[in-house]
Amino acid sequence: MKHMSLREITSACGGTYYGNEASLSTEVTGVAIDSRKIEEGFLFIPIKGARVDGHDFIPGVMEKGALCTLSEKVLENADFPYILVDSCQDAMKAIASHYRTALSIKVVGITGSVGKTSTKEMIASVLSQKYNVLKTAGNFNNEIGLPLTIFNIREEHEVAVLEMGINHFGEMHRLTKMAQPDICVITNIGLCHLEFLGDRNGVLKAKTEMFDYMQPNAKIILNGDDDKLITVGEVKGSVPKFFGLSTEHDAFATDIHSMSLKGTGCTLHLGDKAIETVIPIPGHHMVYNALAGALVGQELGLTVEEIKAGIEALVPVSGRNNLIETESLLIIDDCYNANPVSMKASLDVLATADNRKVAIMGDMFELGVNEKELLNGCGRHAAEKEIDVIVCIGELAENMADGANAVVSEGSSTSTVYHFATKADFFTAANKLFQKNDAVLVKASNGMKFPEIVEYLKKLNL
Repeated sequence: MKHMSLREITSACGGTYYGNEASLSTEVTGVAIDSRKIEEGFLFIPIKGARVDGHDFIPGVMEKGALCTLSEKVLENADFPYILVDSCQDAMKAIASHYRTALSIKVVGITGSVGKTSTKEMIASVLSQKYNVLKTAGNFNNEIGLPLTIFNIREEHEVAVLEMGINHFGEMHRLTKMAQPDICVITNIGLCHLEFLGDRNGVLKAKTEMFDYMQPNAKIILNGDDDKLITVGEVKGSVPKFFGLSTEHDAFATDIHSMSLKGTGCTLHLGDKAIETVIPIPGHHMVYNALAGALVGQELGLTVEEIKAGIEALVPVSGRNNLIETESLLIIDDCYNANPVSMKASLDVLATADNRKVAIMGDMFELGVNEKELLNGCGRHAAEKEIDVIVCIGELAENMADGANAVVSEGSSTSTVYHFATKADFFTAANKLFQKNDAVLVKASNGMKFPEIVEYLKKLNL
């Protein structure tokens, strides 16, 4: 890692250096908060967790070859360099911001209520046709994960695609101060984290904090079909570009047609250029991701051929609309997280399946005062889409079951609805719920740990 000497690190985080003065000019080779990932020459940042204090691992990481460690307390008789700081987490963010400032790399920042990860994957796939791309791995999109992603940027990388997730006011401000994006992408303003952000106007305010520390002359790319985002005007001299289905947008799509669970065909329009393509992941919402990817690709100089190739090279990630075909079932693994908007979108995908359709839906959290109404609406949507079997798991999910049963009672659906209070109850009855070749959607908030259900289904022999 260049530009990361101990002197620079100490200055960047406002810490006090203790150790051999000669080492101040030495550059660290990497940064880690996990003692198991320490390598020769690394900087260790000990984070205090709910159960474990990283400071307890300082002696061990120094023995493994770490160059230096941060610390929130004086280390008596230390025979190795360390930097004393008030808060290791705040210091880590300050160091990440310094490192980002020293890089010439282009950064694409992505946020939104729904579809951040799938849009990130789409944009990275497109840009990889021309550039060496680093992208956010897994769920490293918060105030601990984002700096670690930034520290992974190396000299060979030409573009970084960084996902930024929040649930409180002020968080995006802090994330953007680290990322300093050259291109800001917002997917939508939906019904998530309402417990903390109040309503969609609050979500809009929190998400658009993204513009606080964007680069001078940064580009802004927004979903123009979103009634909140379309209200965003010029920001610091940057006029947003919009994508969506309206022909008035800078990028729009026509000829959209479902190919069942095999994907979605469409024609993307960028100015006077048209791109006929097949998105290899099903779902109408993937068209929006492709449009965002196309606009970002255009901004960074890709040809229409490169954009098309990147869209068609997209590979799903685990827990994100990932199709898993077993001898018994076709599983749509979308269990990483959920909110009412993404749940309905996933149900729309399931509804395109040719086989018998089963939806396994679990609790969704942080929905605020309208929680019951929002959950009930998801259950109604499942029944209205004629999902054959609707399985609702969890205390909150009973509201989804009630919504689905209401539609059935009205005579508007033939769905069969089940509610289980716990996953254990579901597993007890699961063998009787499925038939061979069923298409099965699995989706809930991350805290429900639904990957356990995916693993169960993968082993199910019908």
